[in-house]
Amino acid sequence: MTTELHDLEPILETVRKLCADFPGAYWREQDRERAYPTAFVEAMTASGLLGALIPETYGGSGLPLTAAAAILEEVHACGANAAALHAQMYTMGTVLRHGSPAQKSQYLPRIATGELRLQAFGVTEPTAGTDTTSITTRAERRGDTYVINGQKVWTSRAEHSDLMILLARTTPKDQVNRKTEGLSVFLVDMREAVGKGLTIKPIRTMFNHATTEIFFDNLVIPASSLIGEEGKGFRYILDGMNAERILIASECIGDGRWFVEKASNYARERKVFGRPIGQNQGVQFPIARAYADVRAAKLMTCEAARLYDMGQPAGEEANIAKMLASEASWRAADMCIQTHGGFGFAEEYDVERKFRETRLYQVAPISTNLILSFVAEHVLHLPRSY
Repeated sequence: MTTELHDLEPILETVRKLCADFPGAYWREQDRERAYPTAFVEAMTASGLLGALIPETYGGSGLPLTAAAAILEEVHACGANAAALHAQMYTMGTVLRHGSPAQKSQYLPRIATGELRLQAFGVTEPTAGTDTTSITTRAERRGDTYVINGQKVWTSRAEHSDLMILLARTTPKDQVNRKTEGLSVFLVDMREAVGKGLTIKPIRTMFNHATTEIFFDNLVIPASSLIGEEGKGFRYILDGMNAERILIASECIGDGRWFVEKASNYARERKVFGRPIGQNQGVQFPIARAYADVRAAKLMTCEAARLYDMGQPAGEEANIAKMLASEASWRAADMCIQTHGGFGFAEEYDVERKFRETRLYQVAPISTNLILSFVAEHVLHLPRSY
């Protein structure tokens, strides 16, 4: 299923109207207090935007990833930040494609209404980083339960989520034929787990991202928490990772649009030596180049989303889209600071906040170097570098 861009205009207008109720002053306050933007998340949920990918059967909108990408892009283009809610969209594929009918019926309708939040994605570990197959968090089957021990890091929104998608080893790495085997995915109800073997520790970062460390100490969960088949989890999360890259790329494009518009407006209005600074090519050209970079990155992102929605392999396109979009947004951010001069560092202009926010995506959810390694090995068939 694909959605033409012109079909999305009513949805995007809804996004713009909603974001207008959450101007820069709101985000500056949340950033200053390191607070979770609860009101914004609730508004997105109530509008149905956060349930875009949930099938209509379960109370959602049943829209394709193309639509979700457009929604998140517009949120960022409006000066807001979707980091507080985007995980629900990119983890949804794991549940939709591999969850049991009972899991879907139990959770999806309540996620669609906002009664439950699915915002936590427990994959990365301190000693494994992006080497996902080297994770050591263990889920051991004991009768009709699993007992989980281990640790996760950079598990964002865990304090503000009811459910977590968790990747853990059910078979030790030295006991499988391929390192991608023996990994399983679980849907963990954190409301039942916190204080009973699950501990959440916040990590303060350079911007307001509500990220945490998670510790598992003999956490007991029902065997029914398992998504799909035991040992097949690595393949299941790959779909989610591709969706994540596409959606993050879309957010970066939204950021890039915001920076270009912000810089253009300022360059038209700001006068130095009796003329608008935007009249100078030294100011014009960086803005124009940033605009071109953002437009080019969007084309690749649209292609990645199109392939994903058609059920075709999209790993190459998703990774390249994320790389190009994150780099375009970062260059646009730097340009916007430079255009504003000293005022770019003033909180009230929102540029420094967005500058800090968009920097993350050179590193997460996967670093640029890892993407280049992926393209070199799997697309260009060069020797593996690691």
